[in-house]
Amino acid sequence: MKLSRTQFGLSAVIAALGLSAFPAHAGKTLDAIKARGQVVCGVNTGLAGFSQADSSGNWSGLDVDVCKAVAAATLGDANKIKWVPLNAQQRFAALQSGEIDILSRNTTFSLTRDASLGLHVTGVTYYDGQGFMVTTKSKIRDAKQLKGQTVCVQSGTTTEKNLTDFSKANNLGIKPVVFEKVEAATGAYFSGRCVAYTTDASGLASVRNKEAKNPDEHVILPQLISKEPLGPMVRRGDDEWFAIAKWVIHGLLEAEEYGVTQANVDQMKSSTDPVVQRLLGTTEDTGKLLGLDKEWMARAIKAVGNYGEIFEKNVGPKSALKLPRGANNLWNKGGLMYAYPVR
Repeated sequence: MKLSRTQFGLSAVIAALGLSAFPAHAGKTLDAIKARGQVVCGVNTGLAGFSQADSSGNWSGLDVDVCKAVAAATLGDANKIKWVPLNAQQRFAALQSGEIDILSRNTTFSLTRDASLGLHVTGVTYYDGQGFMVTTKSKIRDAKQLKGQTVCVQSGTTTEKNLTDFSKANNLGIKPVVFEKVEAATGAYFSGRCVAYTTDASGLASVRNKEAKNPDEHVILPQLISKEPLGPMVRRGDDEWFAIAKWVIHGLLEAEEYGVTQANVDQMKSSTDPVVQRLLGTTEDTGKLLGLDKEWMARAIKAVGNYGEIFEKNVGPKSALKLPRGANNLWNKGGLMYAYPVR
């Protein structure tokens, strides 16, 4: 019997919906990860609260925990990671060339980066904005008071472009003093070569806490001059790996929203809440759709905690950085963090 166009279209839709329930192929990146037994994660060379290594080579930070969650979900062990420290100039080439599997390095999502680098943005793990740090003795309390002043900045970053745009838009004639490495830029600021230092506000808090002889002698100005949504990136061309990285992030957010923590994850497996049951794999097996097993997300949460726990221990009010939750709170608590439903 010949099908009409409408009948044929409906048949195609039904077939597509049926296929969605089948297990997904793991993808070439996950195959390579399983073969080597490690996730290769690109991180910052050292940014307190986000990614830094101690004297024993143990890495910690918000970006680090995201990679650990991915490793736990895919390999069953959060420690099966090779860490690759990268500066701003190296980070994209390392991902494009296949040197790393995922870039989790306080990197801003922008149209140019999303559309022209052959990379996929995954999900926002920290909503930030660019600010300025000055000495308290400078008596500068507003960014527009930087007219004609020198500002230290790292090259090859959105920070450099934002500084130029802000200066032009406000006719400030700011004089950028540009350095390839962040250590050189911060060193120049603390030595007095520049009146101000600019980067993301979270980075300013990190630098002040880590490098200032007396943090109280430096103030972070209240104005933000840009939007800086930060999060991991992966290469284009492997949708399966892209999906894994994206859904681990959303799973960590969903875990916080539904009260699943690092401490209670095993106990919560007996929950009668359908959302928690799906998240932890006690009913539906969402893992098979990603080429993983049913406990992929339970392992990730047990390894690093939910998103709120990751935030609090690394950058939150009780951490050394003492950053407010602010925009990084959950959507139902006045923030911007909104998990796609894990179902």
